[in-house]
Amino acid sequence: MSAPDLLIRPSTPADLPAITDIYGWNVLNGTGTFELEAPDLDEMTRRRDDVLSKGLPWLVVERGGRVLGYAYANHFRPRKAYRFCLEDSVYLAADAKGQGLGRLLLAELMARCEALGARQMLAVIGDSANLGSVGVHRTLGFEPIGVMKSAGWKFDRWLDVVLMQKALGSGDTTAAVDPA
Repeated sequence: MSAPDLLIRPSTPADLPAITDIYGWNVLNGTGTFELEAPDLDEMTRRRDDVLSKGLPWLVVERGGRVLGYAYANHFRPRKAYRFCLEDSVYLAADAKGQGLGRLLLAELMARCEALGARQMLAVIGDSANLGSVGVHRTLGFEPIGVMKSAGWKFDRWLDVVLMQKALGSGDTTAAVDPA
């Protein structure tokens, strides 16, 4: 990491107010999420608890003790056959964008998911004009696999969803083995 005071670490309950604020800003101002109403602290706590209960990572990036963004992985779909395929989510505070923090968060998230045995990571990116997210994923080796045209309606316009994918570890070149 470039700055000595920059830290990526597992989130804690104390981070939830900042996480809630960051996501709320992105809901109300961005097209990276298709939610229309910002969830409250209780709902964000429930979401984080759900991810952690599955043994999956929820990370934050902080500088000087201030949480600037977060990232987590969750199962792409709940059916058991999808257990090796995760979807990433990365959100940054408004004033933290464009500093490379999203790339650092996603790289660390991918490494932790690979260590857990995940074989594929998917990015389901709101808005085909979301060049920052598409670019971060492309930089880290994700490849475009499709676009769902006009899948969402937000801010009085139709928005596409860009799908990208990256193999983790040996991907699909070897058989999957459930952790003991």
